[in-house]
Amino acid sequence: MQVLVTGGGGFLGSNIARALLKEGNNVSVIGRGQYPHLPSSIKVFQGDIRDYDFVNKSLKNIDTLFHAAAIPGIWGSAKEFFTINVQGTENIIKGCRNNLVRKLVFTSSPSVVFGNSNLEDVDESIPYPDEYLCDYPRTKAIAEKLILDANCSNLYTVAIRPHLIWGPGDPHLVPRILEKASNNKLMIVGEGKNQVDITYIDNAVSAHLKACEALGPNGDVAGKAYFVSDGKPVMLWEWIANLLNRTGRPNISRKISYDTASKLGAIMEGVYGIFRIKSEPPMTRFLASQLATSHYFNISRAKNDFGYEPLISHEAGMNRLIHALKPSQQEY
Repeated sequence: MQVLVTGGGGFLGSNIARALLKEGNNVSVIGRGQYPHLPSSIKVFQGDIRDYDFVNKSLKNIDTLFHAAAIPGIWGSAKEFFTINVQGTENIIKGCRNNLVRKLVFTSSPSVVFGNSNLEDVDESIPYPDEYLCDYPRTKAIAEKLILDANCSNLYTVAIRPHLIWGPGDPHLVPRILEKASNNKLMIVGEGKNQVDITYIDNAVSAHLKACEALGPNGDVAGKAYFVSDGKPVMLWEWIANLLNRTGRPNISRKISYDTASKLGAIMEGVYGIFRIKSEPPMTRFLASQLATSHYFNISRAKNDFGYEPLISHEAGMNRLIHALKPSQQEY
């Protein structure tokens, strides 16, 4: 099978590409870098998904596309979020149609259904909210709708919603936690009892590959979105405390109420917006809500429709992560 992965140099994309290669596929990736960390047998198309001509050329002779490219984050240019996450996805869909690509697997996010309240064991029937607290979930929701609406007999599409991907090699979640803890900038927001889903990298990759395998005219997968996770939520602040303890960081000693954090976030958003400060504010309304509320999801649909089962437990994943961090913990 001829497979292309967008965002192939990123944490999830590169792991998907390696897994596909291991299964015997011919794999290529799209990205803006060179990615020497990828196996030499994976072909790299260097470019930007906002460039349709580049996307169209890269999709020549491709059977299946995994679209994992996106600009993440809770702060930044609204225009950049839109052009990459939405217009880039439009280019991907157009290119797939033009090159007769048969399958399109999209990496979405549970944040597409997050407004500003607890999400506890919700399934895919939950609607998109009327308003979002930042541009990332707003633009990912638009992109997800485009992907699902593009499903047809000539192009089968599916959206996978992994929550908080973590594990060895994670460049975002874990390093950010450890850095803030090392600099004494980490504090509990809210009561500290909220539960959240997390998704170990192997589980996230497995979900994408299993959904792709089931995607087609004879299954129940095409045109749908799926929550996936490690199978059960963690108590967020207990999980963070365990991570800090096992990496030799001090325990979190400070606490702030959700209401105070949300108000502080609103003020900082205003100040950073007025003065056009590009760096991320220490607090935003979206960050406050993510740190204080519960957000975990029912993954029964993924289990039933394409046989998804988490491969790695929280405990096994944490052991692997700590083992991987030991040689280079000082970098954080």
